[in-house]
Amino acid sequence: MSRRKAVVIGAGIGGISCAIRLQSLGFDTEIVEALDAPGGRAYVRKVDGFVFDMGPTVLTVPHFIEELFSLQQDHAMLGEPDFPAGTLDENCRIREGVSGGPNTSKYVEIVPILPFYRIYFDDGTFFDYDGDPVSTREQIKRLAPEDLAGYEAFHDQARAIFHRGFLKLGYTYFGSLGSMLRVVPDLLKLGAVQSLFGMVSKYFKSDKMRQVFSFEPLLVGGNPMKVPAIYAMIHFVEKTWGIHYAKGGTGALVAGLVKKFEDMGGQLRVNAPVKRILVENRTTKGVELEDGEEIAADVVVSNADYATTYLKLVDKAHRRINRDALVKFRKQSMSLMVIYFGYERRDNDPDLRHHNIILGPRYEALLDEIFEKKVMSPDFSQYLHIPTLTDPTLAPPGHHAAYTLIPVPNNASGIDWDIEGPKLSARVLSFLEEQGYIPDLTARLKHMSFITPDYFSETLGSYLGNGFGVEPVLTQTAFFRPHNKSEDVHNLYLVGQGTQPGGGTPSVMMSAKMTAREIARDLGVEASVINGVPEQREAAA
Repeated sequence: MSRRKAVVIGAGIGGISCAIRLQSLGFDTEIVEALDAPGGRAYVRKVDGFVFDMGPTVLTVPHFIEELFSLQQDHAMLGEPDFPAGTLDENCRIREGVSGGPNTSKYVEIVPILPFYRIYFDDGTFFDYDGDPVSTREQIKRLAPEDLAGYEAFHDQARAIFHRGFLKLGYTYFGSLGSMLRVVPDLLKLGAVQSLFGMVSKYFKSDKMRQVFSFEPLLVGGNPMKVPAIYAMIHFVEKTWGIHYAKGGTGALVAGLVKKFEDMGGQLRVNAPVKRILVENRTTKGVELEDGEEIAADVVVSNADYATTYLKLVDKAHRRINRDALVKFRKQSMSLMVIYFGYERRDNDPDLRHHNIILGPRYEALLDEIFEKKVMSPDFSQYLHIPTLTDPTLAPPGHHAAYTLIPVPNNASGIDWDIEGPKLSARVLSFLEEQGYIPDLTARLKHMSFITPDYFSETLGSYLGNGFGVEPVLTQTAFFRPHNKSEDVHNLYLVGQGTQPGGGTPSVMMSAKMTAREIARDLGVEASVINGVPEQREAAA
């Protein structure tokens, strides 16, 4: 019996993860990538001896990565448990050594990062968040002693949300309204549908603590003022499993996943942009590339942007549910400006960390301008990433490679980034120099380049230049988020940050497993291939 063929559009982390899983299900799987190298948002830029990860740099839940590297042909591991024994203790996070499992370590070295983040406030004080219960409470006592009792109450509610929302429902595919309605009472009881900032504000009086315990959704494209409180689980995901780094950068993880995929017999083709998804009788037949080549397939999985998949790759004639009006009606996440720079080291440099969150003078008002008003703000907050503090190989000797990421409105704003991009870049670098984060930066600078929302739109094919797909608000969560299985075209599936469960590296890996489960169920893959474990669906939850 001949093997079935699957084509995955896009070699982002979600696409590669899904391709590995399809290969393990017994498909002959081919990834077609528009760019000249894999990675998608995790593309790597190398210039003047510096290596810059262009996108995600925060790795969590290392056993998700280990599971991918443990897959084998006809051994898909789509069943439970998803959380191996010994990984659920709140204090199990790895503090030193190698945090990748034995199969991961064959392809890439992953190490823990401490603290997870250094969070700087506008007055120059900072909070080192490392997930350690003693350290966390000591820093709250130092900065806002009035909030110690509030932290205990927040901690208890966040833990309850984590246990239900992540551990129990994390891999649930909400393919029907009923599947979502069954869990709503529990989420209401947990207080998980109020806004995250509203929940945090009930427990913390200090503006600083409200910022510390609400900023994390920004890392997945969410406005802390608008995302549901179920996103408090991010705090516990990090607290439980820590923050990690792939030696060589996130690009090294991408390269390891690609090698795993190819070792399993999969094929990756770069410089192969897709023109359209081929459809006959409401069923996909494969894809057509921009050069006219057609690739036949039994299954097509799109790791491209959700809106781009439907608006550009699926002809209107084949779209009954995901029509233009619905696709364009969905609210897109904010975008990003990212400045990549290399500079000379100095022995007396300030004591920055691998991950630094530098908050501006305003929090709520700034978020409103970015997400709602979509205007250029007079101030900014930023995430400053200096991986060479951990891994000096990313820069020439005696230098640092860094990037700083600034949340900005998406291109629904109408901002002309050809004009505003250079202005904002200059303001941000001047700020880092003048405020003493990197003294004399201008004189020490060896490389500088940047991307704006136009890069996300034009190079990555992201609708309105969004940075994280559909914005994670309550009305675009779970069932109301774009579905991993197309309602319009049979055997067409989606994967990645625009689908369920959402954005962030662990979530796109989870989406790959969810999508693979749906494919296995729909195409009748033998149970023996799925590790001999019955599929866990929400009806059982």
